[in-house]
Amino acid sequence: MSTISPFVNPVSLPVALAVTDSDARWYAIRTRSRHEKVASRELDAQGILVYLPLVASVRQWSDRRTEVELPLFPGYAFVRVAYLSGDRIRVLQASGVVSFVGRNAAGVSIPDEQIEAIRTLLVRKVPVKDHPFLKVGQRIRVRSGCLSGVEGILVAVNGLRSLVISVEPIQRSLCINLDGYDVEMV
Repeated sequence: MSTISPFVNPVSLPVALAVTDSDARWYAIRTRSRHEKVASRELDAQGILVYLPLVASVRQWSDRRTEVELPLFPGYAFVRVAYLSGDRIRVLQASGVVSFVGRNAAGVSIPDEQIEAIRTLLVRKVPVKDHPFLKVGQRIRVRSGCLSGVEGILVAVNGLRSLVISVEPIQRSLCINLDGYDVEMV
């Protein structure tokens, strides 16, 4: 099994993407409003691999400005569990967790590449912005630069090329500017 570099979970502890159970897959979970960090911390404490992508945001109050880390996808986090394991029950029993995302709340697995693409964008501090979910369009892959290998959908907005990375089960997407990147069709 190949080793993937660690990334930071919501409580800033390094966690490796590699899981020994070959049946484990990534699933999106829906959380109660503003409970993403609470649920992620509890799942992490239970030994369940959890990923809550966070982005820095500057908030202005009347007396100060503060940089805070907010969930990239409010109301969602990602867990890596085997579908038929007892971990699914532990996930659903965690504080703040509402359900798995998918038909009948059974959960739909998310390809490792989509989670890795989000992780790569955040680790490399590529500016991202929320983008409407897209189902149609040509899939592309970045061929060079720091985003080499990242795949998504090519869109053109006001004549500018952009790459949209979609996480299908939660119907959320991220959009990045492709100026200066060499891309190829997948």
